[in-house]
Amino acid sequence: MIWAYPDVKLTLLLAGIFGLLYFIHLFRYWKINKKLIVQKRRLFTKLVIRTLYFSLFLIAFAGPSVGTSLKEIQEEGKDIFIAVDLSQSMNATDIGPSRLQRIKFELKNLTKSFPSDRIGLIIFSSEAFMQCPLTFDQSVLQLYIDGLNTGLVPNYGTDLSGPLRMAEERFLNDESKELKSKTIILISDGENFGDDLDDVGSRLNSEGIKVFSLGIGTEAGSSIPRGNGVVIDPQTGKPAQTVLDRVPLQQIAAETNGQYFEISDEVSEVGDLIAALERVEGGVTGSRLVEASANKYFYFLLAGLVLSLLDMMLPIKTIKL
Repeated sequence: MIWAYPDVKLTLLLAGIFGLLYFIHLFRYWKINKKLIVQKRRLFTKLVIRTLYFSLFLIAFAGPSVGTSLKEIQEEGKDIFIAVDLSQSMNATDIGPSRLQRIKFELKNLTKSFPSDRIGLIIFSSEAFMQCPLTFDQSVLQLYIDGLNTGLVPNYGTDLSGPLRMAEERFLNDESKELKSKTIILISDGENFGDDLDDVGSRLNSEGIKVFSLGIGTEAGSSIPRGNGVVIDPQTGKPAQTVLDRVPLQQIAAETNGQYFEISDEVSEVGDLIAALERVEGGVTGSRLVEASANKYFYFLLAGLVLSLLDMMLPIKTIKL
C-alpha cells in the first residue's frame, strides 16, 4: 500500500489528541456517575466504535493507494523570451537598490518557476541583442542574468519594438519541430523613443505570440546615477529625471492578448506574472503512459462516516440506575 500523505508525526499527533480527549471524557463520566452502576461492557463497546471510525478517518487522511492504473500524461512546452531594458534609466534608485538590481533578483525566481520550458534572454536599449538563445539550461541562464548591466548595450534612448521584432524573428525561424506556445516578457520602465508599437503588436497577435509586460519604476521617479554623479539633461542643464511610463507597456500587452504587471513603490506583481504565465496553455509536445497508484481514501472515509452516524443515531446506554 502506498500513502499519498505519509505524515507520521501529524497522524500520531491527531491520534494522541483523540486519546487524551477521550480519556478526559471517560474520567469525567466516571467522576459524575461514580455512585451509579456502570455497565462496563456497553461503555467498552462505545469506546471501540469511536476508536474504529476515528482510525478510519486517519487512514483516509493519509491517502491510501491500492493497486495501479495506466494514465496518459500529455507533455506540454512553452517558449519564453525575456527582454530586459538596459538603458541608463534602469540604474535609477526609485526602486531599491536600483531598478536593474531588483529585476535581476526577480528574474532568478521567475526562471526557476519554469524548469521544463525553454527560456531565452534579449537585452536592449536603442538596439536589441540576443544575450541567450532559447535553452533548457537553467544554470547558463542564471549566469547571463547575473551579468546584466547597462554597459552591455549602447545607450541612445529606448526602443521597445526592437526586442519584440527580434523575439518574433527567432520564434518564426525556430528549427524545433515541437509545437509550443510562444511568449515574450517585456521588462522596462516604459520610456519609449523608438518606432510605433502598433505594427509589431498586430503582427505578434496574428502569430499567436503573447506579450506580458512588466513595468518597473515610480510615478515620482528619480535622477539617473552615472559614475560619481548623475545624468544631466542637456536641454535644461539639470539632473535628468526618469519616471515609469505605463502606457506603451500596457498597449503592447493589450494588443497581443497578454497582461501588464508592475513593480513600483506601491505594488510588486511578479507573483501575478508567474501565475499568468503558468495559465498559458503550452503546446502538446508528446504523451506517455505512466503507471499511477489509485487513491482509495474514499472507501475508508465512507466507512468512518457510516460508523460515526450510527454512533450518533443509535446511542448505547452506559449507565444503569
